Amino acid sequence: MLSIAVSKGRLSDAFADILECAGYPCHVLKESTRKLVIESPEAGLRFILAKPTDVPTYVEYGAADLGVVGKDTLVEANKRVAELVDLRYGRCVMVVAVPKAAGIQNVTDLDFNSRVATKYPHIARTYFQDHGIQAEVIPLHGSIELGPIIGLADAIVDITETGRTLVENGLESIAEVMDSSCRLIANRVSYKMKYTEMQRLVEAVEGVVADEDH
Repeated sequence: MLSIAVSKGRLSDAFADILECAGYPCHVLKESTRKLVIESPEAGLRFILAKPTDVPTYVEYGAADLGVVGKDTLVEANKRVAELVDLRYGRCVMVVAVPKAAGIQNVTDLDFNSRVATKYPHIARTYFQDHGIQAEVIPLHGSIELGPIIGLADAIVDITETGRTLVENGLESIAEVMDSSCRLIANRVSYKMKYTEMQRLVEAVEGVVADEDH
């Protein structure tokens, strides 16, 4: 039985739909439950319900053979896992945003040692270092848009689907850091030891994703 770490909710429902179309019955993944581990014997799958930020850790350490996680979370976690399939849902863009009233049009216009609030400190630091910009990165876990509003930060790095939340809070994007969508990842050892079963699932999932793109 293959184990897959997923986060419960809209994104796991979308993954369940893909699995169903791929021939892996897993209606249990959509059922309301307080269990943290649920099984679909007919599909040969065990699902570990985890927080999104924990999925790469479970996979890296082999507690799960596979995992479903956003590319943004995967890059931020910086874990040694194999990225197998772009599932092409949960699409969003990570941006640098500033108060519209600041009149800043480019990241290079940020003041020396500007403060940047984000849920993605690793990605933010790497981005600004790569662009030769000295910025103080402030990790936050709540509403990142609040940072500039209350004067905690000069800019934010965050993900957005439509940009509506930014606009409603007086912010505007001045740069795109990366695109993100949900990815199927694997533990590197498991992928070698259980290659046949895992590759069968990967190819079936890839087929469904390819069909949905056309």
